Parts: sequence; C-alpha cells; structure tokens
Amino acid sequence: MNTLPGLFISHGSPMLALDPEQVGPALERLSLNLPKPRAIIVMSAHWESQTLEISTATRPETWHDFRGFPPELYELRYPASGSPELAEQLIQLFTQADIHAHANSTRPRDHGVWMPLTHMYPSADIPVIEISLPITSTAEEIYKIGQVLTPLRDEQILLIGSGSITHNLAELTWQPASTTPLWASEFRNTIVSKLTHRDYNGVLDWQSLPYIQRNHPTLEHLAPLFFAMGTGQRFSIVHSSFSMGALGMDIYRFD
Repeated sequence: MNTLPGLFISHGSPMLALDPEQVGPALERLSLNLPKPRAIIVMSAHWESQTLEISTATRPETWHDFRGFPPELYELRYPASGSPELAEQLIQLFTQADIHAHANSTRPRDHGVWMPLTHMYPSADIPVIEISLPITSTAEEIYKIGQVLTPLRDEQILLIGSGSITHNLAELTWQPASTTPLWASEFRNTIVSKLTHRDYNGVLDWQSLPYIQRNHPTLEHLAPLFFAMGTGQRFSIVHSSFSMGALGMDIYRFD
C-alpha cells in the first residue's frame, strides 16, 4: 500500500468550481502526483457541530450551501459514495482515543468537500466521508483528531482539512488587479514560517498570530488546518496565491 499525505486545502469561493483560477489546476496536478486513494476523509469548515460527528450516509446529497451565485453552479453534483463501514471504523478509533464521536446519516455534502474534490477527482469514483468541525474543541483537540486518523494514511486513505488560510469576506475586493494587503500576507507568511520550522505549537496558539481577528473574524476556516497538522510532521507548500485581494488560497501537504 502507498502512504498518502494529509492536506490542508483553501477552498475559496464556491465560484472556484466554475472559474478554477490558479487553484483548480494546482489541485488537479496534486491528485495526479498522488497514488489514487482508497477513500477520502474531509473535515470541512462548513460543518460546525457541538461534538465530533461522522457522516455515515451511503450516498450523501450535494448541498449548495450558499446563495446569490450563477444558476449553473447549483446544477453541479458530486455523486461520490460514502462508506458507512469506514465511518464506523472512524467512530471506533475516536472512542479508543477517548474522543466522543457520533454518527450522522442525514448530513448532505457541503461545498467545502465537493468543491476541491471536483478538481482533484472529477470522476467522483472514490468514497468520501465528511467529519464535522467541533466548535467547542480547542485547537489542540482538533489537532488530536488529525493525529488519531494518521495511521489511515498507510491504508491509502487521504485526509483533508478544507478551510482557508485567510477568510475575511468583508475585506475582499472584486477588482481583478487588486493587491494583497499586508495584514493578510503577513499572517500567511507567519504561519508558513512556523510550520516550516516545525513550530506547530506556535500555530496552535492561534490567538498570538498577527492580525488574527482581521484574517479570521471567526475561526472555522482556520481550524481545519489544525486537523491537517495533526496528520503529519513534514510540511510542504503545494500552492500559494491570493484571490480577490485578501482571500488566501494556499494548499499545504503534511507527510
């Protein structure tokens, strides 16, 4: 079996599904350079819950969890199956690690899952399980969720945290030639520097990061990074760019 990495993917605007910019091709290249996964597990910023939940649905619906976009975006479907058997295995792994996890058989698949996977695995022929982001958990506890799942990388299972390295929608610009503001680039560069130097604690101590409130007025799009960090100790950058001025589109790999 081939060992797969853990990934952090900045999934950006839902429009990325129709207008891939630089990120769509980067995701496609990434998938072509990896062994084909046996299954994919995604923690998405768009499934917040009180405690950890695991999707046990056999074939979750594609959820268009946004408003005000072109009609063709709402016609997209990502029909990959779920895997109730693997989902039950995850629940057992978490129970053994003293992490309470609950099955959810009705949750549809949000765009934090299907939007990047549309570019990575467009044939939708790999089972996908979504796990929730428990909003009552600390950064260290979310990191531990990634650690618990790390052995699955050796079983050809791809682990993904799907969020955004910066995410302040109120600060975005719709002008194509917009420059990246200092508060966004410095935040992103600080995280990359800490991860490069294996200062994971410096990232988990998110409140001390520069301009944290301006880059993440709420934490849900940064938290999947903590999950991805738990999956591997060797950090590398797959892609780095900004969209709409201040929306960070970085993709990170953890081996």
